[in-house]
Amino acid sequence: MKLRMGLQARFLMLMAVALVVVLTLVALLLNRQEQMRREVEGVSRQAMRTIVAQSLRRQGEGAVTQLAAALTNPLYYNDLDAIGALARSTLRTPAVRYVTVYDEAGRVVHDGSDAIVHFGRRMDDPMANGVIVAKRLHTQISGGVMDVSMPIMIGQQRIGGVRIGYDTQAMRRDQDQAVGTLRTRLDTLGQRHVIWIGLLGAGLLVFGALSLWLIQRLLVRPIRQLADSAQAIEAGHFDTTTPIDDRNDEVGDLMRAFDRMSRSLARHDREIRHMAYTDALTGLANRLAFREALEFRLGQIHGAGRQLALLFADIDDFKRVNDTLGHDAGDEVLLQCARRIEDAVQRVGGDEALLARFGGDEFVILVQGNDDPAQDVRSLATRLAETLVVELGAPLMVQERQVFLGTSIGITLFPEDAASATTLMKNGDIAMYQAKVAGKNCFRFYSRAMNQAVERRVHLEHELRGAWDRGELSLVYQPMFRLVDGAMIGAEALLRWRHPELGFVAPSVFIDVAEQSGLIEVLGPQVLHAACADAKRWQAARNDDEPMFVAVNVSPRQLRSGDLPEVVSATLRETGLAANLLHLELTETAVIGDELHASALLSELRGMGVRVWLDDFGTGFSGLSHLRRVPVDGVKIDRSFVADVLRDPDDLALTTAIIAMAHSLGILVVAEGVEKEGQYAILRERGCDFAQGYWLGHPMTAEEFHALRV
Repeated sequence: MKLRMGLQARFLMLMAVALVVVLTLVALLLNRQEQMRREVEGVSRQAMRTIVAQSLRRQGEGAVTQLAAALTNPLYYNDLDAIGALARSTLRTPAVRYVTVYDEAGRVVHDGSDAIVHFGRRMDDPMANGVIVAKRLHTQISGGVMDVSMPIMIGQQRIGGVRIGYDTQAMRRDQDQAVGTLRTRLDTLGQRHVIWIGLLGAGLLVFGALSLWLIQRLLVRPIRQLADSAQAIEAGHFDTTTPIDDRNDEVGDLMRAFDRMSRSLARHDREIRHMAYTDALTGLANRLAFREALEFRLGQIHGAGRQLALLFADIDDFKRVNDTLGHDAGDEVLLQCARRIEDAVQRVGGDEALLARFGGDEFVILVQGNDDPAQDVRSLATRLAETLVVELGAPLMVQERQVFLGTSIGITLFPEDAASATTLMKNGDIAMYQAKVAGKNCFRFYSRAMNQAVERRVHLEHELRGAWDRGELSLVYQPMFRLVDGAMIGAEALLRWRHPELGFVAPSVFIDVAEQSGLIEVLGPQVLHAACADAKRWQAARNDDEPMFVAVNVSPRQLRSGDLPEVVSATLRETGLAANLLHLELTETAVIGDELHASALLSELRGMGVRVWLDDFGTGFSGLSHLRRVPVDGVKIDRSFVADVLRDPDDLALTTAIIAMAHSLGILVVAEGVEKEGQYAILRERGCDFAQGYWLGHPMTAEEFHALRV
């Protein structure tokens, strides 16, 4: 963990370091002062010693010179009284320890005492020999005594001499006394220095404390306030009040700039939140806002015994508006639908209702029951759903045209159906899908059976992935016959799924799952390649005068992808099948959904030589005139018309009209679902070109079909 250190702590540390440095310098200064005091004392002592010694020597030499001159006559005449008087007078001089007058042989003549105890005795002290032999002024020091001697001469004749002994210990005592006085003065000066240094240190501490207070007030506190504001902003509280100071310095500029930044962030946050939580087209709450509101509402009423209802509404056939009128018209439709839903929610949904656009053409509404048992949330949701079905079923005026739509609504309840927001929205979506299955423009309440159906569908989708590679999917071929001569001219490739646990799965079930999940975009090319490869083997096994074609169904999703011509071309190139032996079958509802796009793709396919057929003809077009705008080679009459041609005059008339109209356009006609001989006969009578059905031949494997041809 990294230790955080603020400006104040840093400054305190800096002050502590400075104080340690100052104290260290003071200690060094005091130590140096003590050393200097000792050095001064030593130098002074040495200097004083030298000066005193020189002074004493000059004094002694002067005194002995004068005394020797004064003793010349008394010593010559051996006047002991005069000699004694002069010696005693010299002894009274400070620091003189002894005075000795001696003759030329070194015998004591007088020592300044009354008794002259050593009279006539030869001097025998350690310095005597040097005194006796000295011919001039002679000085020597030994044992704390400075001995100064001078021979006494008459002319060139030496008659004796005099010596004076000075006590050097007294000189040292005087010296020590002077040094002591000097030491006292130096100690006094040192104490004064310590006092001044202490005052300087105290002043430094006061200055540091004042600086710390100023830094705390003028720098640390504003920065800490800014840091607290920045942390609040970082936590998402953009409306935090930023302190503003009228200081006219850099810190004041910083605080004012930070305040402007804070207000700008708060403004941008409000704008971003508005953009993030609002649908740009309708101005309603969006998916994110609704999800957060739902979570909050569920948290509020959890355990309170209150109910919620979520209505999941999807506009029916909205894609048709975009495909036929354009996306601008689609946006206008969404705006009008949003206003109608909003009005209905305000009238019926209650004060606590929430409305949001969930995305695309989907809207979600949340209504909440009150405490009145007579007005439960189920009844409220039912009234609102009925109102929405009526309101959105009314025609819309878009680009001066009436547009008729509807809405499919799924309703789920809390806590009856779900306990969480995720499950609640999933259940609403499931119920809405069941309303679509029920015929659209209606509403359905969620039930557990719906969830089971969805789970089965999801399981089926999961199992369908990889079913081709596992060998569970296979192709069967239902033969087609020409009605004029009864010749077999080709076969339609049909996909079958044999699941190891579920057994045979109906094509109507798994094809729809593949279409809705997008798996058809993977299965489609695989089926096409396998069918073309089988057809190529048929041609190689038997070279007929009239080769047999193979018909392959193409899903609307494959048609919308736009790469169908490239897939077909690559398949024909890889398998080697002739293009005219491949017939592609498309439902007319897939073609009319985007007629311009489909026409361009079909023209490209026909330009390659591939034949194009419209499957389930008669069930999707609002008029037969659409055939003139769609480039196809043939149509397949839906089995629902063929089934009743023997007993329903209307179906017979419609079938006859389709055959006649198609022939007038040069288009061939195939009848599906021929299961009786009478159907076969009447279709041949009315001029139908080809037919297929159980009466003519059941779907069979490639091997069985090949054996049938042989």
